[in-house]
Order: sequence, then structure tokens, then C-alpha cells
Amino acid sequence: MHRRDFFRHLGALGLMAGAGRYWVLPEELWAMAPLDKPQPVVAKAQGTDYGNLVGDALQTLGGMKKFVNQGEVVVVKPNMAWDRPPELAANAHPAVVRKVVELCLDAGAKKVKVLDHTCDDARKAYDNSGIKAAVEAIKDPRVSVEFVDDRRFVELAVEKAKALKKWYFYKDILEADRFINIPIAKHHSEARLTMCLKNMMGAIGGWRGRTHVGLAQNIADMNLLLRPDLHVLDCTRILVRNGPKGGRVEDVEVKNLVFAGADPVALDAVGAGLFGMKPADIGHIVKTYEAGRGEMDLERIKILPA
Repeated sequence: MHRRDFFRHLGALGLMAGAGRYWVLPEELWAMAPLDKPQPVVAKAQGTDYGNLVGDALQTLGGMKKFVNQGEVVVVKPNMAWDRPPELAANAHPAVVRKVVELCLDAGAKKVKVLDHTCDDARKAYDNSGIKAAVEAIKDPRVSVEFVDDRRFVELAVEKAKALKKWYFYKDILEADRFINIPIAKHHSEARLTMCLKNMMGAIGGWRGRTHVGLAQNIADMNLLLRPDLHVLDCTRILVRNGPKGGRVEDVEVKNLVFAGADPVALDAVGAGLFGMKPADIGHIVKTYEAGRGEMDLERIKILPA
């Protein structure tokens, strides 16, 4: 069952509640939750035109129409959490985000919402990341760059979680027909690295500082519920020190790479190599793999060059 249909089925059963209550995910419905069973495929594109890199990577996977259908509502969640300009590699590159949005529109999306639950002031982060301007420059009424509304977080209880038994998740993401994740690969002072799995922190509410206690397991748990249809991992330039916010150009390495795929564990496993690390070095990669959300064995991941 597709992620969208999965959550709609919950709604039909009356398991989705409004503000002030929490949603319960019964054990019997976990068998219906979408899991990636086949050998994961990661598309790899390299070059200096970052928009073209995204297009090439997606074409290698079969094109955006493989992920977005005519008339669907899409939420695109880039990492734009920090009040930093693009050259400091704290946020996804504006050109990468813009191209993803354009491809969604070309695939026939009815609405594309671009949003992130930021760490720094949202208006400054959206503006100084360059993402807001890049997306709005598309000038299409189907596209909106939206600030997160705290009133739209809903508390969700998940029986399969080992640590994050109940937490607040953004309703717009849960209700979207398609969900696309655009993280940047970078160093993180607590998690060691932040890529696809860790970027889901921008889809949850509540006191997020609390989730940093037992961070690796909490990341794995939130990825049980947050299941993007597509991940576009921005490695055009990576932050190798002083993450996740950075602040110095000398901490940035230009790689001119984009990876894309449907398996966040596989993408993070591949991305770890850019930092001289193995997947097993990153606690949340291991725990999410153990939870059955993807593949971390590099020998079992198929990398397709664009």
C-alpha cells in the first residue's frame, strides 16, 4: 500500500484525530505500511549545473512521473533550517530545490508546497538560504513556499517505535499525495552526519531538543512514520566540520554530486562515504536499517550513474 493510501485508510477507520488528541497506529496496520523490499537503486549524477544534475538523476530512476502523478498534491521538504547562504552548505542548494519543484509541475502536480520546520528564524532561513527566492521565481500559481504552522502538528502514537512512542508530526506532510525529501549531506555535532534520515527532524514539532536524548533511536522511530516517496540528496557541496549550521567557507568541500532514490537508508549509507565513514559508523543508519526501513549494506545497493 502506498504511503498516501496508508494514511487515508487510517482516516477512513477513524484513527486520525484532530488537535488535542493523538493518532494511534494499531499493530495490525503495520503489515500495510509500505516497505522497500527490492534491491535499492541509487542514482548518481555529477557536474557543475546543479539543476541538470537533478534532472539526470531523476531520469536515471525513470523520471519524476514515476514518483508524482497528474493532479497530486506534493510536499517538498528541503533542508532550509538555517540562516546561512548557499555557499556555507548548511541548507540544500536553491538550484536543486527549484529543479525538483519544476519536475513535479512537469509531471502534472496540482499543488507543490515547499516547507521546513526551521531551527533558526524561519523568515531569515527561508530568505538567506536562497530557496524561497529560487522557488518563487518559477512564478507558477501551483507552487507555494509555506511557513510551518504550529497548530498543524498532530500527536501520533506508534506502537512499533522503541523510544519515540508518541510525537508531533506535520499534518500537511501526512496528508499529501506525495512527499519529497531534499537533504544536504553534512557533518552533525551529535549525529555525526545528517542526510536523508536526519532531515525528517524538520517534519516534526514539539520540543525537538528532547529528541536529542537517544537521538539515533529517535531518528529511526520517526522514519517509521515519515516515508518520503523520493529523496534527493544534495552533495553539490558538503559541510565537513562544525555542522549542522557551519559558518565558515573553509569547512565546505565542493563535490558537485546529487544522489536520488526511494531508500533513505541506502542513500545515507552511500553518502557516508563522502566523509570517509562507513554506514555502521552512524548510529541512526544502523538503527533505521534494523527497523526494516532500508538497506545499509553497500554491496547490496545498486548505484546507477546518470
